[in-house]
Formats: sequence, structure tokens, C-alpha cells
Amino acid sequence: MNTKQNRIYLSSPHMSGDEQKYINQAFEQNWIAPLGPNVNELENTLAKYSGVKHASALSSGTAALHLSLILLGVKAGDEIMVSTFTFSASVNPIVYQGASPVFIDSERETWNMDPELLEKALSERIANGTIDKVKAIILVHLYGMPSKMDEILNIAGTYNIPIIEDAAEALGSKYKDQPIGSFGMMSILSFNGNKIITTSGGGALLSNDEQLIEKSRFLATQARDAAPHYQHSQIGYNYRMSNVLAGIGRGQMEVIDDRVEQRRANYDFYKSIFKNVEGVSLLEEPEGMYSNRWLSAILIDFKRFQLSIPDFQAALEEDNIECRPLWKPMHMQPIFSKYECYINGTSEELFNMGICLPSGSNMSDDDRQRILDSICKLLNIGH
Repeated sequence: MNTKQNRIYLSSPHMSGDEQKYINQAFEQNWIAPLGPNVNELENTLAKYSGVKHASALSSGTAALHLSLILLGVKAGDEIMVSTFTFSASVNPIVYQGASPVFIDSERETWNMDPELLEKALSERIANGTIDKVKAIILVHLYGMPSKMDEILNIAGTYNIPIIEDAAEALGSKYKDQPIGSFGMMSILSFNGNKIITTSGGGALLSNDEQLIEKSRFLATQARDAAPHYQHSQIGYNYRMSNVLAGIGRGQMEVIDDRVEQRRANYDFYKSIFKNVEGVSLLEEPEGMYSNRWLSAILIDFKRFQLSIPDFQAALEEDNIECRPLWKPMHMQPIFSKYECYINGTSEELFNMGICLPSGSNMSDDDRQRILDSICKLLNIGH
């Protein structure tokens, strides 16, 4: 590895500088707690930006997803329809509740949940009399690309099953000019260090239902009852966001539109590199969809280039550039292999062909030139 050059990360935090003033306010006011003015303001900003009425700032996107299932009363024996092409955090909370994930494969236009397979899974449960076991659909908007919302909303409405949008990767994305995160009964966001904006660690639960959000805050602060002493009638969790970290989030939300623009510019850069290269393709935006392009990914015909994914990673690593494969589908994961799945081969094919390239909003022109030189050398293409 060439350690003399600065490392180009896949997606590193990008501070604007204004985050510090909100952090300083927290220190000056001694609001060093999992509540406070920064939390309140961040919740208001997130709700407005996402086109919903209410938001609850939490410790992680996983916490938000876990609470959403609790709020729906999910328990042992229930089923949750969930995208298989995702990160394990989309699925772990289902198992926390003792429920069973049912994995739904992707379609090629967006790489997200295939409506036809979802319809098949639900219609089979109508036929065998087990539809009442299905308590929710967890719909992941992968890498910031919106799912086929019209079709999936129609299916969910037909079977009267609530949608939880996993918008962890999709803050700033839109479907037919409506913000992603505003379609489901509830939606979740992640502010992990690699997301389009970050609070270091954090997440949020969104909903138009005020009672759901109020209940989420109650559960996230150890479910302490309204009593003059410490009293608990329900199991609670330590899931609220710190007021200090919420200050980072407030500063980050002030530049969210710039961050989306910069990420989309990265995608355009990669598209320009590969536009005339046989055997390499990128995920285009279907009509009506607007992606934040959190991560830009390419699909490579590795046989054509006599390479493998490890070869590609190793070559970029030699130039101190980070890249990674696409998510390994959940139905292929050892821990989830026992669960039912509806598969068409799409996610496995994408996993075997796909590479996520550096996509940080703080990449410089020099960074992009290094990436260009490294890839062109590896694939033996001109630029």
C-alpha cells in the first residue's frame, strides 16, 4: 500500500464547521444528557425536511427499527417481509422480537424489493391462512435509490400491512418529488459516521402519527412511568440521542442539500469514466426517482477483465483507496439461512458483480484523479 498518499475512504464524515457552535451551546448550558434543546431542534428539522409531522432522535438506526417493531406489537411467531439485499441491521431487530424475517429479493431497475415477489409471498399466506402473522413490510431504499413505491404501497394497502421504510441510506432522496421516509407508517434514518450526514452515532424514527412518536420517546428513555418515584410498567430501552451529538446533527442538517449535490456529482464522475466501457455499468435513476447517491456502485463483468472482486479491492488498496463489495444478501448469511425467502437471483448476481466506490462528499479533485488513474490502470482503459 502507498501510505505516503492520504487515504481515500469509501464515505467519511464531512463536517461543515458550524456543528461546533451547537456543541458549545450544549456545554455552556450543561445539557450533557440524552435530551435537551439540540435534540428538540434536530427532531423538528428532520421532520420538516423529510415531509413528516414528527421525529424521535435516537441512538442509532437499529434502535429506531427495533422500536418501530415494538410499537407494532411484533412478537414471537410473527413474520416481517424484508428486503434481502441490505445490511444486517435491517433484519436483526426482527429477530430481537422473536419474529421471523421473510426475505424478498430485488428487481434490477432499483435493486430494491421486487413487488412481484412481495405479492407472491403475501398471496401464498392468504391461500394458506397465515396472513395474520405478517405484521409489517420493512422496505429498504438501497444506497439511496428509492424503491418502487406505487407498486409496493398498492400491495401493502391491498393486504392491510404497514410499511416501515428503512431510509438509513436515503436521506435526501425523493420519489415523484416526495421525500423518501414520508411514505410508510414509520420510517427510520441512520446518522452513523459513514452516512450522508452524521451525528457520530445516531438515528431517528419518523411518523405522521404523534402517538407512535411519543410512545417511542417513552420506550427509548427506559419507559419510566409518570410517578413521583422510579416506576416501570413496561420494558424500556436506553435509546435516546445525546444532546451533544444532536448538536452535530443540527450543523449537518444545515448542509444536507450540499451533501446530496456533492454525492450526486461523484456518481456523475463515475458515469463519465465508464460511459463507453463495455462490461461496466452503473445504476441509473428510473423515471420519477431521485437518489441522494449515498454510495456510487458499479457492476463489472469480471470475467471480461480477468479479475475478481478481491483483485479489484487489492489493486485500489495498493493506492490507499477504499472500496467494498455490495451487501451480501441476507438469505445468504449463515445466521439467517434458516428463514424463508423469495428469490429470483437478482441480489446474488449483484453481489457477485458489484463494487462500491469512494463516494464521500469531501472528496477533492486530486482524490478523484487518483481514483480515475487507479481504475483505468487496473481495467486497462483510457481516460
